Amino acid sequence: MDGSNESLLRERLQTGFLGLIAFSLLLFMLVQAKFILISLAIAIILFSLTSDAIHAISTRLRVPNWLATTLALIGIALGLLWISTTIVAQVNEVVFLAISYAERAQAALPALAERLGPEAQERIITAVTNFNITGWIRSLAGQASGLLSGSVLVILFVGFMFAEQVWFPLKIERLAQSPEKARQIRRIIASIMHRVNRYLVVKTAVSAVTAAIVWVIFRAMGLELATAVALLTFILNFIPSVGSIVATVIAVMLAFVLTGDTTVTLIVGALCTLTQFVIGNVLDPMLLGQTLRLSSFGIILSLAFWGAIWGVPGMFLAVPIMVALMIICAHIPWLRSVAVLLSREGLPDAGDVEPAPARPATTAG
Repeated sequence: MDGSNESLLRERLQTGFLGLIAFSLLLFMLVQAKFILISLAIAIILFSLTSDAIHAISTRLRVPNWLATTLALIGIALGLLWISTTIVAQVNEVVFLAISYAERAQAALPALAERLGPEAQERIITAVTNFNITGWIRSLAGQASGLLSGSVLVILFVGFMFAEQVWFPLKIERLAQSPEKARQIRRIIASIMHRVNRYLVVKTAVSAVTAAIVWVIFRAMGLELATAVALLTFILNFIPSVGSIVATVIAVMLAFVLTGDTTVTLIVGALCTLTQFVIGNVLDPMLLGQTLRLSSFGIILSLAFWGAIWGVPGMFLAVPIMVALMIICAHIPWLRSVAVLLSREGLPDAGDVEPAPARPATTAG
């Protein structure tokens, strides 16, 4: 009896060590290949967003599938290149103006800190002096320049996915080896695509409205960098919970740096905070409804994990990855408990959709 217990304990320890080694290797691969994996994840999302639209256009408007696919790929390529060049241009503008306004900010800061007392004023001045904002901004500009190479890689990935999409149903059927398993796999993929697509479409619209309001606020107050702040607000709003806070803080800091006026800074801060609060707590939940059904605590953990692994891009991809993980775990019996923990109400299957009928491979043209 004791021998069987020792053998069972030994097997569990071996399984635990093997699992720990596998997890460590997975983390190593995620970190080392993060550029390729991030580009691949973005390409999958873009492919998911456009594939259903292409099928609908080719069916309703009787446009050849190859023509609709080609036009979609050209649109994705032009859109990614335009977004990348726009971000790089805005970052360069921010770098130029931030460096020129750095001395003004350091001169205006003591006037703001006087109200907090001499000790707080001394600490703030010391912190600002030790913070190398010029080096940080130049580093940010270097990272933004990498968007162009990443965009080219994403375009290549999406192009090959479009070329291979006609064979996906056949591959699923042959991998599953049974019609029932193939149907289940298609149901999982359809559910992931449905929830992620709806989330991204709604989030894009909400972020665009927020960015437009922030642009109007900056223009109404006569501040520079209105376009750059609006673009930054649009991008950061894709990061749940913390993105809107960071965008508001950056807007307030830039308002103070550009003007040195406490009153203008407070007005900009109040208006931006009110905009983020109303849109984030009223409009966003009303449009998203029960689409995601993700645990708020799980979202924070996902943000922390993927932010530590992939940096800022990982925080953008945290929610789509968490949605995919929850749906996949919900369909695996021994992992369903993980899906229940990741879901908000313990109902990870709610909102699932039936997969579209598989199209035969002969419809490639």
